[in-house]
Amino acid sequence: PLVLAIVFAAMLALGIDLQRISLGALIIALGLLVDDAMITIETMVSRLERGDDKPSAAVFAYASTAMPRLAGTLVTVAGFVPVGFARSDAGEYTFSLFAVVALSLIASWVVSGLFAPVVGVALLGKPKHSHSEMLSAPMRLFKRALLAAMRAKWITILVTAGLFAAALAGARLIPQQFFPSSDRPELLVDLKLQDNASILATNEVVQQFDEIVAADPDVEHFSTYVGQGAIRFYLPLDVALPNPFFAQSVIVTKGLKEREQVRARLEKASATRFPQVVARVNPLELGPPVGWPVKYRVDGPDPAQVRSIALQVADALGKTAGLRNVNFDWVEPSRVMRVRVDQDQARQLGLSSAVVATALNAIVSGTTMTQVRDDIYLVDVVARAEQTERTSLESLRSLQIPLPGGRVVPLRQIATFDYSQEYPIVWRRDRVPTLTVQADVVPGVLPATAVKAFEPQLGKLVAALPSGYHISTGGSVEESGKAQASVMAVLPAMGLLVLTILMFQLQSFQRMFLVLSVAPLGIIGVVAALLLAQAPLGFVAILGVLALTGMIARNSVILIDQIETERRTGAHPWDSVVTAALHRTRPILLTAAAATLGMVPIAPTVFWGPMAFAIIGGLAVATVLTLIFLPALYVAWFRISEPLQAESCTEPAHTGILALQA
Repeated sequence: PLVLAIVFAAMLALGIDLQRISLGALIIALGLLVDDAMITIETMVSRLERGDDKPSAAVFAYASTAMPRLAGTLVTVAGFVPVGFARSDAGEYTFSLFAVVALSLIASWVVSGLFAPVVGVALLGKPKHSHSEMLSAPMRLFKRALLAAMRAKWITILVTAGLFAAALAGARLIPQQFFPSSDRPELLVDLKLQDNASILATNEVVQQFDEIVAADPDVEHFSTYVGQGAIRFYLPLDVALPNPFFAQSVIVTKGLKEREQVRARLEKASATRFPQVVARVNPLELGPPVGWPVKYRVDGPDPAQVRSIALQVADALGKTAGLRNVNFDWVEPSRVMRVRVDQDQARQLGLSSAVVATALNAIVSGTTMTQVRDDIYLVDVVARAEQTERTSLESLRSLQIPLPGGRVVPLRQIATFDYSQEYPIVWRRDRVPTLTVQADVVPGVLPATAVKAFEPQLGKLVAALPSGYHISTGGSVEESGKAQASVMAVLPAMGLLVLTILMFQLQSFQRMFLVLSVAPLGIIGVVAALLLAQAPLGFVAILGVLALTGMIARNSVILIDQIETERRTGAHPWDSVVTAALHRTRPILLTAAAATLGMVPIAPTVFWGPMAFAIIGGLAVATVLTLIFLPALYVAWFRISEPLQAESCTEPAHTGILALQA
């Protein structure tokens, strides 16, 4: 509670609110906070078992564990550095994860060093058992397994290396995902008409759509916006640009089950009732907004050629399994009527193109004549021609254009009329015409899976492109690549920070190599856990894997430090390794269990689930590897042989420096 109070005060000072990311970070931190306090109290208990008084035990607990705990804390914080310093939208979205975990761990180190010994002096009593008693049955079983692994050290190393290679191969079977959909009950419905549709036509479609939504019994309430997107009521909302041909509806259902039922009914109704409308019914997004999950951008100098290539891409996407609702951000040209003014004749009559345009605008669009008050609003009164006159070519030809002398002249005498086609909208990227082909995925299919399935067809299309034209992948795959690239850019800084901390603590390249050899082996448990849970490897899960390496390194640092402490007492190196491993078993298992239990509340959630499974699996395997593989690797690296009397080793005396949780 004291650590959490400090963290809450720091969050308030730094302006970090309680939201999805910071609350998840607090839950993750809860599993790590008990580590430092457990180490301090366990050290005090061990000294009390050896006959020290409480004040002496408290002083020893602080003096002997402060620096190892600090090194372990900093290594764990370093594992979250890529989260905090990734320069991307995803990094900004998850920054509070790094901030809250770092604050929690540092506060835990301070409190466990200063406050926990005081509490121990006040509450700890005389130990009921002496530490010189024989090992318990589980510890004897563990000792036999440890000795077997150390004696067959090369087999242990080869088996671990084989498991690591198998995990790397199995990682390809894990589905990829950027961020999952939200677990909120809202649905977001985008309705897009043809690019030249008026807002009146859009409103007519919306009225029919609203009738369908209002009649659905599983809808709690809804709001519809015509000509623009919904206001940003939710941070990751993909805010749509205002356009007369666009409408957006926010539908709140009665629950998650009802949300999927309403979604299916609305998709069916949109396909049958509004075939001319590109409709997308989807839950809210988590993480940086992406919009359509599958996108391919076609760009080149000629819009007509770009359109032709985009149609080929759309045709290939429509034949790809797992994709549906293929559409474009612009594609269809519209029929337009052009009025070409004879400038020479117009100048002879004293007319200009601006005068002609004003007269045409008054007939077609209308002119504001006055205003009337409606409550606190002023409403324009617009005068314009009737519908039949505005859409009649003959009426426009007969339009009387006023001359400076008070006379009028028919428009047909100074202008000609013709029809042509043009694109109402042409999007450009880096000033180059760019047409985006968009598609949605069927339920149960991840965008990365669909994009991978489309790669062979995409390769054929790219190979046939004319010079100057390109096809690039967008959507969630592109955003995921940007986010991962921003994380990878920080990895060198993370590695340098970890190496610096390890060198300060271990003061040996060889011992640092041993720690770094164990750190990535958590991948074995990560891959196994994600495959068993059928969870995707998304951006948040990748952050969990990076943080896991810091947790594993923390255990390894303290175990190696304990081995060196045992060796300095004059014990045989083999016995020192066994003694250190036995002393670390209980603290490592307890702190690993605490961290694992800290992940249990967030494991069922959509957002944190993959990260929780990754850390649970990786931490479980890393705990075993720290206690079994690392001792075997240590005796192999330093060429330590077993003494003849090793089999008769009894439980060693406790030295008082306990393991930090990975």
